[in-house]
Amino acid sequence: MTLPIRIGVPSISSDQMREVDRIMVEDLHIELEQMMENAGSTLALLADMRFSPSSATVLAGPGGNGGGGLAAARHLANRGVSVTVVLERDELAPAPHHQADILLRMGVAFSPSPVSADLVVDAVLGYGVHGDPRGRAAELIAWANDERSPILSLDAPSGLDLTTGAAGTPTVRAAATLTLALPKRGLEVRPDLVGELYLADISVPAEVYAAFGLEVADPFEAGPLVRLL
Repeated sequence: MTLPIRIGVPSISSDQMREVDRIMVEDLHIELEQMMENAGSTLALLADMRFSPSSATVLAGPGGNGGGGLAAARHLANRGVSVTVVLERDELAPAPHHQADILLRMGVAFSPSPVSADLVVDAVLGYGVHGDPRGRAAELIAWANDERSPILSLDAPSGLDLTTGAAGTPTVRAAATLTLALPKRGLEVRPDLVGELYLADISVPAEVYAAFGLEVADPFEAGPLVRLL
């Protein structure tokens, strides 16, 4: 299946995306788990549609981005993909911890070290990154870049500043990136790291964007996934 490229979708900064998340959770009571589930299911759909993997290694950070990757791992496993999950750290925020618990109960494999697979799913760092990745996050990014398999990143290639487009050392070199809600401005700066750019619907009402003076025509009338680049 080939998606037509959608043009004219406005981009936002990382700070604006933080405010979108705040409004969704605090004002509208659309919980993080709901957005995480939408992100994960659409990421698995894109992985299957674009790469058709029989195996996947999911690199997951401790926050919301990692939670989306863990949700994707469940959907990929349900599609018959052999999934291995590698966590950046043991201590997870509550929502991704819940996703990890589901995977453990399902019997999905967790590994302390990444293993080669048909596809690497990068869900290590999200839009909150500033500066160079460090420690275990940097190790996982470097491992992914050394693999021959394509990398599919969630929201952004880990290490990329989504407001400025500055690339940390290291930054994932993705074959494709699925960003969420609206594209972030930094993605436009480094298409060489972003690869093919897709956009996922995480159920943000148009009224939320109106708070920033943005009039956003619904890009998802044909489905929860569109291609931007």
